[in-house]
Parts: sequence; C-alpha cells; structure tokens
Amino acid sequence: MVTPLKQPIVFELEGFYVPPGYGAFLFFLALCNYMVMLFANGVVLSIIVIDKNLHRPMFVMVCNLVVCDLLGGTTVLPRFMVHFLTGQKKIAYISAIAQAFCVHTYGFAMQTILGVMAYDRYIAVCEPLRYHAIMTSARLHSCCALAWATAVICIVVLFAFHVNAPLCGNTIKHVYCSNRAILNLACGPTPLNNIYGLSMTWCVNTSVFLIIAFSYFRILHATVKQGRDARSKAFQTCAPHLVVYVLYQIASVVLIIIQRFPSLSQNIKRFFSILFIVIPPVINPIIYGLVSKELRASILKHFYKCTRPSQQIGGA
Repeated sequence: MVTPLKQPIVFELEGFYVPPGYGAFLFFLALCNYMVMLFANGVVLSIIVIDKNLHRPMFVMVCNLVVCDLLGGTTVLPRFMVHFLTGQKKIAYISAIAQAFCVHTYGFAMQTILGVMAYDRYIAVCEPLRYHAIMTSARLHSCCALAWATAVICIVVLFAFHVNAPLCGNTIKHVYCSNRAILNLACGPTPLNNIYGLSMTWCVNTSVFLIIAFSYFRILHATVKQGRDARSKAFQTCAPHLVVYVLYQIASVVLIIIQRFPSLSQNIKRFFSILFIVIPPVINPIIYGLVSKELRASILKHFYKCTRPSQQIGGA
C-alpha cells in the first residue's frame, strides 16, 4: 500500500534534458525571450497609458491582453532560466500550485479577453454610429471584469476539486506545473476533476469560438455592402485581433497534436508544449504595434520625442 506524502511536499520537475555545456546557451535564449516580452509589452502598455488619444475601448482591451501575456510569460520563463543555469528542478507545493493556477488562468483569460475584443470589433464595424452609446465606460469595464472573472472562477473551481487530494508521488512529468500534471501524482483516480476540466475547457473554447465566428461573420456581411475604403478600415481594425486569436489557437492545437507522435523525443514534445505560453506574449504586442496604425504612430511619436533631446545635446 502506497503511503500518501505529508506536507511540506517538494516536487521535482522532469524538465528539459540539457546536454552538458548547453545550459548557459539555453539560459541566454530564455532570457532574450523574456526580455523581448517585457520590453514589447511594456512599450505597448506605457504608450496606451501615456497617450490620452488611445484611452478608448479597443486599447483598454489591448492593455488587458498585455497583462494576460505578462502573467503567462512571467509564470514559466524565470523558472526555465533557473533550470537551465543551475539545473534546479525542485519546486515547493505552494509554488507548484501557484504556477499551475497562473498557467491555467493565462490560458483561459487569453480566450475570454479575445472573445470580448471580438464583441467590441463587431460593435465598432457594424454599429459605428451607436458605438459610443453601446460601448460605454461602464460596459467596457464590465466586459473586461467578466472576461477575467470567468477565467479565475473556472480555475478556482478546478483546483478546489483536488485541494485535499492525497499525493503519492513527487515527480512532475512536465517542464512546468499544471493541474493535470499534479493530479497524475494522486493516490487514487480523480474522475470529478477530469469531467469538470474537460467540460469547462470545451465550453469556454466553444463559446469563445462562436462569439468570434459570429462577430466576424457579421463584420464580413456588413463590409461586403460597403466601399473599398470601408473594407480597408474594417480590415485594419480587426486584423490584429484575428491574427492574435489564430496564432494562439495554432499554438494550442500544436500542443495537442504533438502528443500523438510517440517517436518524437521528449525534448521536442516539451518544447512544443510550451509554445502557447512563450510565443504569444512576445508576438502579440508586436502585432498590435505594427498593424494598428494609431498605436504605431503613437509609439513612433514618443520614440522621436525621446531621441530628439539627446540629438540636440549631441549637436550642441
């Protein structure tokens, strides 16, 4: 009979296999990824906060997306760097639960925020004359709060199912902590958690997909009847959101598909399993910074404003 572990429990992540001599190089890659993520998201967030012309619903939602990206990247990348540099794979029980909770919250909040953004784009394109009457400040903040609350409540309930589940192992067979990875160490089966987790994932994914599909169907239907200029403006308005959503879904689908190839090495599988949490936080702010004309113009304006004094000093 297996004896359940007693607190304080310390888990050990299997992590990546790091060949001798490659730890510093992998640490450098993870550090670069993290620094680019912090810089890109920091620039977008700062510009939106500073520029009063960007204090509009679409950019407020972009700020929520930035916060979500920072949550996801910061949850895993610093620990990867420690792992690559020192080989440390141990993680305390509370830290493991916190990391798993943040990872799942990131994944669900990303989708709910994108769903709210799709609704905003639908109103902006299909009801332009009533946009400000519909998307009031109160409704904007209610939509953002609903997106976060939905994600957080779903994950709180998910973790509540196994808060007292006895654990009989301490080796997590993954590169980061997740609900499923921790429950795999339970002394017995956890059917309620499995049913709830699958049902919740299906409901949230399907609901967000239907919201986005409906919004873009109506947007497409509305712009077909309009002129080229209207279609071009609608494309510029919706393109960043749609690209971000598609990239996130591709990264998520890759995570599922890669597990169907048992012949692949564990390092490759684990690398693809983290794409959804390390790539979108880097790519998303770049997409919005490049595609959104107003945000791009504001970034360039503030960049020139910052560099001009230094040029004048140099010229003097």
